[in-house]
Amino acid sequence: MSAAILERHVLVLNRLWQAVNVCTVERALSLLFMGHAQVVDADDGSFNTYNFSQWLDFGEAAGGEEFVHTISIRIRVPRIILLLFFDRMPNKEVKFTRQNVFERDKNTCQYCGKKFERKDLNIDHVVPRQHGGLTTWTNVVCSCIDCNSLKANRTPEQAKMHLIRKPKKPRWRPFLEIQFAKSHDHSWRHFLDLAYWNVELGEDT
Repeated sequence: MSAAILERHVLVLNRLWQAVNVCTVERALSLLFMGHAQVVDADDGSFNTYNFSQWLDFGEAAGGEEFVHTISIRIRVPRIILLLFFDRMPNKEVKFTRQNVFERDKNTCQYCGKKFERKDLNIDHVVPRQHGGLTTWTNVVCSCIDCNSLKANRTPEQAKMHLIRKPKKPRWRPFLEIQFAKSHDHSWRHFLDLAYWNVELGEDT
C-alpha cells in the first residue's frame, strides 16, 4: 500500500460532531478497526456514519475513490471520522515548542527574510539569555544559521540587524486557517466553518 496515502490527513470530530483534530489515514483506520471511531461520509447533502464492517461494504460500491489494500481486505480511505467516546474540546492555549516557533514564523528567518527547511533553521533569542533574555514567545524567533552566527551574543540593535516582525505569542484561531488550506478535501468545510482550534501543531523532536 502507498505510504503517502497512509500519511494523508483525516478530520477528527468528537462525539458531539465538533472538529477537534486531524490524524493520519493510518491512525483513522486503526481507530475504526478498534471500534473507537466511525467514518462520517456525505451522501446527497446528509452525513451518515459507518462502523468498520459497514465501511468495508460501503467502500466496495464507491467509484473514483482511493483505497488502502492489505493481503485480505480493500478499504476505502476515510476523510472524516467521529470519535465515539470523546466529547471534549481542545485546549485553546498555544503550546510553546520549537516546531511551533517555526510554524508561527512560517519557516522564515526573521532577519534576512528567506525561507528554509527546518533542519537549516535555529531558534534565536532576540535579547540573548546572557543579557537576561527569556525563552518566551516574545523573545525567540526563527533564524537561519548564517544570521544566527552573525548576530551572535548581541541584540539586533548591537548587531545592526533588523527583525522582519516583532515576535508575539500566537493566538488560537479558526481551525479553517490552519488545516483546511492544507487539505484538498472540501467535505471538511461543513465542520470547519464554525470550528476553532489551537495552534499546537508540533512537538519538540
